[in-house]
Formats: sequence, structure tokens, C-alpha cells
Amino acid sequence: MQDIHQLKVEHLSKHFILHNQGGVRMAVIDDISFDLGRGECLVLDGPSGAGKSTLLRCLYANYLASSGAIRVRAAGSGECIDMVGATPQAIIELRRTTLSYVSQFLRVIPRVGALDVIAEPLLALGESRAAAMARAAALLTRLNLPERLWQLPPATFSGGEQQRVNIARGFIAEKPVLLLDEPTASLDAANRQVVIALIREACARGAAVVGIFHDGEVSEAVATRRLPVLPLTPLAA
Repeated sequence: MQDIHQLKVEHLSKHFILHNQGGVRMAVIDDISFDLGRGECLVLDGPSGAGKSTLLRCLYANYLASSGAIRVRAAGSGECIDMVGATPQAIIELRRTTLSYVSQFLRVIPRVGALDVIAEPLLALGESRAAAMARAAALLTRLNLPERLWQLPPATFSGGEQQRVNIARGFIAEKPVLLLDEPTASLDAANRQVVIALIREACARGAAVVGIFHDGEVSEAVATRRLPVLPLTPLAA
């Protein structure tokens, strides 16, 4: 039978060594496994500090997992690549073509305008500048960011405005895997509804979504499955 999973996580664990505390080994996530197919939205459930954001950072390879495998089906080739053992070049390519990540904080180059920040992932895929800028403008319009801000650097924006730029950047390229870390945390009710619609549309086109949502309304609206993530006890050195 053909494997149709877009993302497959096997026995994933992550720990940190606290060198300033005598080498204490702090386990954050341990032995997590799940499969995720196209069109599914997996919501990570658990209290703050349980390791949900750490799990997402491992999936995007911002953190190197301590053990286990993260198999991502690459766009185009269909090859399954293990993010844990992949080369830096392979990870960069997966991020360009396959993985989108909306973190809790927008990190961008200073003095670059919001439209350019949002359009960059689409330009990296070879889209024309005119088409990329038009798509960026459409997303900002939908997310109710005033047009007078579009050419300004997002570093000057409020937290909610920055998060709308962050969301637009994450959704613009319509990649097969979408990782969302509390995307609606700084948003008002109207813009939370816009994000719900964007997530549903991403699933409808076949994206596999993994998300953290502390807003219960958003979580209920988008989840097709749930994965409990519970806090672990630190291990001795």
C-alpha cells in the first residue's frame, strides 16, 4: 500500500543540557509519533511549557531532535526526507518548497517593507515580482492591515500588525506543510476569523497543518485531529 503521509514523526525526543546548572539534562518532548496526511489539521494540546513550540521547532529543524525521525514528503519529487539527519542544503530546500512556519514572533531584515517581506517566499519559488506583490497585497487586504503601512518596515508596527504580516508571509506560497505557533495570539476577533478561513482553505487545497492554538474557538474551528503534549520531568545529569 502506498504511503500517503505528508509528514511522519517517529519516536521523536528532544532534550537540552543546562550547562550553567551542572549539566542537568532537561527532557522537553519524549517519544512522540504521529502521521499527518494531506488536508489534515493536527492541533497540539497541552499546557504552556509542555514542549509544543519545541516540537514545532524540531519539525522545522530550528532545533535538532535528540532522537527519532521527522519524515517530510518533498514538494515536486515526492521523496521522503528525514529532517533529523538531513544536510543543511536539504533543509533549506525543504523550507523553500515544502515547509511554511508561522512563529509567535516576526523576525525580518530591518528597513524592508511589509509587502517585500511577505512576497519573498513566493519570489524564491520563481514567481514574478508583479504576481508576488499582488498576492501579498491581497493577503494584507484580507487581514485588514491598512494600505498606508504596506511599504513600511514591520519593525515599526504594533504586535498585532506584525503578526498579520507574519501570517501573510506564511500563507503566501501555499506549501504542502504548514506549521503554526499561536498565529492568532495577538489578533482581534475579526482577524482571528480571517485566519480560521485561511487555515481551512489551506486544508481544502491539501496542505498538512500542525498548529498550536490557545484560543479555544480557533482550535475547535480548524482541528481535524488532536495530539496531547504533556510536560516532562527534568532528568538528572
